[in-house]
Amino acid sequence: MLAIGLMSGTSRDGIDAALIETDGEGASRGIAFHARPYHDGFRLRLAEACQRAMTMERPGFEPLIQAVEQELTELHVEAVADLLGRSGHIAQDIAVIGFHGHTVAHRPEWRWTWQIGDGASLAGAFGIPVVADLRSADVAAGGQGAPLLPVYHRALAHGLPKPVAILNLGGVANITAIASSGEITAFDTGMASGLIDNWMQTHSDRGFDENGSCAAKGKVDEARLAAMLSDPWFAVAPPKSIDREAFTIDAVRGLTLEDGAATLTAFSAAAVARGLDHLPERPAHIHVAGGGRHNATLMRMLAERTGAQVRPVDELGWDGDALEAQGFAYMAVRHLKKLPISFPGTTGAPEPMTGGVLFDPS
Repeated sequence: MLAIGLMSGTSRDGIDAALIETDGEGASRGIAFHARPYHDGFRLRLAEACQRAMTMERPGFEPLIQAVEQELTELHVEAVADLLGRSGHIAQDIAVIGFHGHTVAHRPEWRWTWQIGDGASLAGAFGIPVVADLRSADVAAGGQGAPLLPVYHRALAHGLPKPVAILNLGGVANITAIASSGEITAFDTGMASGLIDNWMQTHSDRGFDENGSCAAKGKVDEARLAAMLSDPWFAVAPPKSIDREAFTIDAVRGLTLEDGAATLTAFSAAAVARGLDHLPERPAHIHVAGGGRHNATLMRMLAERTGAQVRPVDELGWDGDALEAQGFAYMAVRHLKKLPISFPGTTGAPEPMTGGVLFDPS
């Protein structure tokens, strides 16, 4: 069936919208993809909503967050309309939309996670069933609620030699490792582009470190890097997940723009290397998706610190920009077929679980 997937990630840069054809099991074919960037004003309001949500003991009514949610939903409606127009399809062709929403707070230790976005409004706008709130059931059952992409990574990687790893670099980094036996281990490794973006936005007139050019001119402060890596979270065995707000740029304050960028980039790479220590088999190949793969300095540091061959997933014929959005379309189809999207080895769920809430426009 045809399915649309929507992703607003922790990088807070915009909406990824993907159209795929899939059976929710072994077959998946990308048809169209469109990235819709957020304007600066909304990006700031979204960041403020995330900071506000992280101060709350549980999800609840908060005027700023409610206003941002309404605006976010309207932007997703526009993204779907754009995608349909670009693909040549109409709403009646689409079986389901997988709507991730935007994570404003992720608290698995308190058994809740909060993705804003009005699934009912999105379903009503197009007359297409929407599967949203894909993480909450897993977290309520004691899982981490993240990462969810491994089920899609497994489908894409079925023909690759094992062991193999797929690394997603968004605001936060997560890895899917598939052992020779086929066993999947998946978890967040730490930050990816989130802190680098924060540093560039607060210390320069740039929104991100394009191609890692700023970090390439700097020197890594190894002492500060070691202090950041001493956080006990890195020693915790998977499954585990982390919120983008768990770390800050305070650890590199006082460094030059270039040295701060270099140290934060090394922090992302070194965290992945630490994550490999938790795997039953160390992969020789790491295939990288997400916006972070465009950062040449980060990719170089990953190769140096992991000792693996680190290559973009595009070399496999996959679309590294569309992968997350495609994954949520795939998961929406699995929801319709009552197939699991999270597993004990990926999120720590007590059993394979079918997540998501279905919003039927009828």
